[in-house]
Amino acid sequence: MAKNLLIVESPAKAKTIQKILGDDFEIKSCFGHIRDLDKDEMGVDIAHNYQPIYVIPPEKKKIVEELKKLAQKAKEVWLATDEDREGEAISWHLAEVLGLDPLTTKRIVFHEITKPAIEKAVQQPRTIDMNLVHAQQARRVLDRLVGFELSPLLWRKVSMKNALSAGRVQSVAVRLIVEREREIMAFQPESSFQVEAVFSAPDARGKELHFKATGQSKIASAEEARRFLSSCAGARYVVKDIEIKPARRSPAPPFTTSTLQQEASRKLGYSVSRTMLLAQKLYENGLITYMRTDSVNLSDTAHEAIRHIIHQQYGQDYYQHRVFKNKNENAQEAHEAIRPTDMGMATIPDPDTRKLYELIWKRTIASQMSDAQLEKTIVHIGISTSSFELIATGEVLKFEGFLKVYLEGKDEDEEENEQAAGMLPAMEKGQLLRLISLQAIEKFTRPPARYTEASLVKKLEELGIGRPSTYAPIISTIQKRKYVEKRDKEGTPRPYRILSLQDQEVTEQVATEITGAEKGKLFPTDLGMLVTDFLNQYFENIMDYGFTAKIEEEFDEIARGRKSWNQMIDMFYKPFHREVEKTLETAEKVKGERYLGDDPQSGKPVYARMGRYGPMVQIGQADGQEKPRFAKLKKDQSIETITLDEALELFKLPRNIGEINGKEVIIQIGRYGPYALYDGKFYSLRKDMDPYTVELDEVAAWIAEKQADSDKKIIKQFDGTDIQILRGPYGPYLKKGKQNYRLPKEWQDKPEQLSMEECEQIIQSAATSGKTRRAARRNTPSKK
Repeated sequence: MAKNLLIVESPAKAKTIQKILGDDFEIKSCFGHIRDLDKDEMGVDIAHNYQPIYVIPPEKKKIVEELKKLAQKAKEVWLATDEDREGEAISWHLAEVLGLDPLTTKRIVFHEITKPAIEKAVQQPRTIDMNLVHAQQARRVLDRLVGFELSPLLWRKVSMKNALSAGRVQSVAVRLIVEREREIMAFQPESSFQVEAVFSAPDARGKELHFKATGQSKIASAEEARRFLSSCAGARYVVKDIEIKPARRSPAPPFTTSTLQQEASRKLGYSVSRTMLLAQKLYENGLITYMRTDSVNLSDTAHEAIRHIIHQQYGQDYYQHRVFKNKNENAQEAHEAIRPTDMGMATIPDPDTRKLYELIWKRTIASQMSDAQLEKTIVHIGISTSSFELIATGEVLKFEGFLKVYLEGKDEDEEENEQAAGMLPAMEKGQLLRLISLQAIEKFTRPPARYTEASLVKKLEELGIGRPSTYAPIISTIQKRKYVEKRDKEGTPRPYRILSLQDQEVTEQVATEITGAEKGKLFPTDLGMLVTDFLNQYFENIMDYGFTAKIEEEFDEIARGRKSWNQMIDMFYKPFHREVEKTLETAEKVKGERYLGDDPQSGKPVYARMGRYGPMVQIGQADGQEKPRFAKLKKDQSIETITLDEALELFKLPRNIGEINGKEVIIQIGRYGPYALYDGKFYSLRKDMDPYTVELDEVAAWIAEKQADSDKKIIKQFDGTDIQILRGPYGPYLKKGKQNYRLPKEWQDKPEQLSMEECEQIIQSAATSGKTRRAARRNTPSKK
């Protein structure tokens, strides 16, 4: 008997929905997009109103053929792809390929994969919304036009390798990171002195309690700080005033796509792409609502479930009904925030997704809880010998409210502006305080923080650039293109001064702090900076934040049916194409070259510039009689900041650091990083070994360790030949020179008994049967 065929995007979702709908439906997955723009050509017919040219990729042809056969046999075909624009477009592509009428084919949408939601969707089908399809199509076509026209331009004007590409939104994201990096490069720290005092006062039980107070304003110089401390010699410290203020903290709204990405980064350390991967898994298994949304709304059903849980687990005082409003007026099609589908389930058994699920559950519950109530105490402390005032602050939590469940994380730049307030002893106006210590500590202003993946998403959202479904692809694309890299940065020691009042005398000491250490930050590469500068110079509109946000608004207008997608593309493309043509004619090739000075030994000029394989330094000119010398930059060096001394240091390789058993040890950097060359063999250096400073003792110990590991692998070696029998990850194997050979089954358990003649027969047999290469691949360890 013919069944209803219902097509979804993923097999996991198909499995979950099949359990809900039962035998009347056959649920099949199309595994995402089944068609895409033709990659061999532009994929857009500009002459015919920008009509896209779609093709079925080879890897999708089998799936399409299977769906066609099932559709012909089915009683009726239903389309149930995701409810956003991309999902709508997939439904339209399915209709086109399967020969279905978009005006009559049943299209169902749901925000959660639960029995009530799916059954309601089946009872209330609609048809394909062509406005949403056109909006998604406009984005794809526009991005293809930009990429197809800009990428060849970059090959000719910037790159030596013809491997560059540009994207409309990605290029703007890189610009944000580049501009932040240049702010940091240009930043000059300024020092001032913060007064910090420690006082003692009795608590309610008469026990002396120490507490800290700080100066209300900073002191500009060490001389002023010294004069201030000197003036405090013999001073009395009196409580001038006490302010007690009630304070409240309110919970954050439930998660949207971007806030989930940000909070998962802060609290769990997840990358944006990992967060979305895990959220997709949770959604497809029916555990959370749709994870691509910029709505903060909760359904009435969710509100009621949350109210019941809070009353039951925490008490009525902890519940407060809240309705949050979207800041973004252009919120897309999804109509509810990200939340668990079953609020009664606080955790799940799956270890991969449990942490993210619990984060979503806590945030959702907390959003409907009462404010946290605090009492903030501010004590103003006067100094008898000075008009300078000290402030001590304390905070008492009177009622936990939502803090019992969840506290929103903060970004680095927000944390800097917040000082933790501790407990204070009870004090009264006019009370004399006992001074324990008084210091003026040198503090330095800090540069703006580099972007993390999460803070970049936040910035893009603030600027109106991109939409929930685009943030993860944007961030992964700019890293894949090597315009941006995510890495850690080691801090550097910096001295600072501490002036102290001790025994009525001012003393000075110098301490050291580690500054500039960063983890998981986004750094622009030299290539990213070079491409950004080029695009900024010749394509001001494309790189303009306001213009990029305006394009997003136009996509929204198309989705609402208020604008023609073809006209919108036309208005953008014609002036853009003229700029590309003009730039091809007039722009010179960019080298990203920076003159650093002259080499003191040869007198030749030294340059930092982009080379064929990345940033490098060069001594001498290419047009001279002698060939220039080249050296690659270190990973943490940049063309824009490297000094002449640092550049010359790079030419100290190769280094002969001495001999082991009468044979030289040479340190060099190769394609896969720094290594030691000894006795004709290469030994990759450990990450903690600096090739420019590492000494023979450390390298000799490392080589001995590697040789010992290698000896453990040798089962048998034939003297006077390059034939060995070795232990591999998949069992014993034969090696001749650099070539590996698989042993026949009869020798797997007794490889040590093989003779020289038998080894030669195995090698000859493998050569004639063509198994040599496969054996080599099988036994060669991965370079990962």
